[in-house]
Amino acid sequence: MLGDKADVIANAEGERTTPSVVYIKGDDLMVGTLAKRKAVLEPKNVVYEAKRLIGRNRSEVQDELKNIPYECKKGKDGGVLMVIDGKDYKPEQIAAFVLQKIKADAEKFLGQPVTSAVITVPAYFNDSQRNATKVAGEIAGLKVERIINEPTAAALAYGEGKKKDEKIAVFDLGGGTFDITVLEIGSEGTFQVLATSGDTHLGGADFDKKLINRLIAGFKAKEGIDLSGNAMALQRLREEAENAKKQLSQTDSVEISIPFITMGDDGQPRNIQETISRSQFEQMIDDLVQRCKKPVLDALKDAKLKAGDINEVILVGGSTRVPAVRKLVASIFGKEPKATVNPDEAVAVGAAIQGGIIQGDVNDILLLDVTPLSLGVEVEGSLVDVVIPRNTTIPVKKNKIYTTAVDSQPAVTIHVLQ
Repeated sequence: MLGDKADVIANAEGERTTPSVVYIKGDDLMVGTLAKRKAVLEPKNVVYEAKRLIGRNRSEVQDELKNIPYECKKGKDGGVLMVIDGKDYKPEQIAAFVLQKIKADAEKFLGQPVTSAVITVPAYFNDSQRNATKVAGEIAGLKVERIINEPTAAALAYGEGKKKDEKIAVFDLGGGTFDITVLEIGSEGTFQVLATSGDTHLGGADFDKKLINRLIAGFKAKEGIDLSGNAMALQRLREEAENAKKQLSQTDSVEISIPFITMGDDGQPRNIQETISRSQFEQMIDDLVQRCKKPVLDALKDAKLKAGDINEVILVGGSTRVPAVRKLVASIFGKEPKATVNPDEAVAVGAAIQGGIIQGDVNDILLLDVTPLSLGVEVEGSLVDVVIPRNTTIPVKKNKIYTTAVDSQPAVTIHVLQ
């Protein structure tokens, strides 16, 4: 916070955003853009998308693991272990490397140690994903003061200094996850979350995947060579696909050319040359874009609102730059979404404001968030009895009386479910 305004510190490379990418080889450790550059030549030494694996059981992330060039195995606790350069790493250790870099860059800029942090997570993260994120902060040497929801943080950034009553929807589509949150902002500085929903398996990386698969299929049809098992080729495809996706947000068509993608049987290099139009791309990703619709309608229903009751729709996350996503949002809410906040920075700015609230520098804001998933206990017949329904304002306390299932039962196991 600079006075009462939140500001983003540039990292050591002078950039205002840092890719969550880590490169590990021997004693070499790189984070961010430098790590991303290493991905083409050494794909098995570069880790990205750790956020999709954090706090998850290996059995939950089978789809994610198909698209990862490095080896992943099951940890003792059932979680995911990534094997990089012969060593095992948990997703929270990878996340900690990213946080350590950010901590070091901030310390350099501020000229003093940084010891505490507010860390944001997708609103739809469950308890184990939140705890694992907190552990990542602690490994990085930070006291995690608060874990807050990304759309709520973005709403704080949007509402800073605005003094009017309105209902807003924050549509947050990032690289790996999707969240929708409906909030009510009050003129006296209250931010009340009415409902939240989402999909933790949907994001820009899935859009890239569609393009990658299209390029692989086209190359196979033309050259008879399957690139899907070639880690180096896949990494180049991933980079080109991400660039093509970004260009297609600005232009109507893009030419993808990748020289020397692989060698043919005749020892001659083979190239990829393909033109993709925006409408072709939109057809490819249509099923993904449509998947955003149900969580939005669920959140509106839980908030007991109609789409027309929403005054403003705020887009957060880089993937909301895709025109097809904007079209979908406009069609659901019947109005053009506003570009009032920077989609890449709003969440960090909101987290800074939350830090200011905890420190006492910001005192005219009251934030009321909700629990995104229902909490309950297992009852007779392997059923869940919900005690705290989803979208209940937190903190909250609920009591419920349960009885034993059989006579003179000496013990009861309480199995809490989310």
